[in-house]
Amino acid sequence: MDDSYNNISSSHLLGSVPAVVAEENKNTNYEVPEANMQTFPPNNGGASRQGYQTLGSPPESFEQQPANNWRGVFSVASYQQYFNVDTDIVMNRLMSSLYPFTGDFFSKIEANPDLYGLIWISTTLVFVLASLGNCATYLMEKHTSSSTSWSFDVSYVNMAASVTYGYAILVPLAYYFLIKYMGSNASLVRFWCLWGYSLFVFILSSFLLLIPVEFLRWIIILLAGTVSSCFVALNLKSYIEGNDLTILVVASFFLQMALAVFIKAWFFP
Repeated sequence: MDDSYNNISSSHLLGSVPAVVAEENKNTNYEVPEANMQTFPPNNGGASRQGYQTLGSPPESFEQQPANNWRGVFSVASYQQYFNVDTDIVMNRLMSSLYPFTGDFFSKIEANPDLYGLIWISTTLVFVLASLGNCATYLMEKHTSSSTSWSFDVSYVNMAASVTYGYAILVPLAYYFLIKYMGSNASLVRFWCLWGYSLFVFILSSFLLLIPVEFLRWIIILLAGTVSSCFVALNLKSYIEGNDLTILVVASFFLQMALAVFIKAWFFP
């Protein structure tokens, strides 16, 4: 009887060994994954699905949309890189716009062109022109007639917004298509960045235009226009150097001067 019992026990133990080994192997399959394993699940998005992501790849929420994918135009994440600037970078580019004769602005923004300057400077200029333009008009009228009463002209806001945003967006866009049409390389974001920062000098000059002396006002706005015009023209010249596009450089200079004269004539008459 003892021999039978021992045989049964041995058979039972031998039979349980494969189960234990299988259980251990099963547990072993779910240990810490190797470095080249892929994460699951894959990206969502139907037909535009990107497949699996490796552990070293960035998360899907921060993945930049391809330039040729029109869905990216309506994605906030597509424009995130153009606002990835800090105060030091913006201040450096603002100072560059006040020293236009170096012509190296495109080299400074080559690695990281931004749209922050375009939007911030344009919006600030709209409110500065509307508010200070009203103040300047009142001071000039007060200078000639002491009985003049203060009144805010709301049409200054509409005109300032139309001119500033229209100029800052449409002029670079036109230059982009013209240069591309003539067979040269062009970057729309870099053009927007250039023209956006070129407007900064008009914010500073607007405060000086509050001086109720017409002769000084014209000197101030012509100096500001010259600085802005040289900034755009010289940097544009260095950007398209080697191509016979001098007419576009000259046109950009006179466009900036025309904007300066319009600011003086309309908002600070």
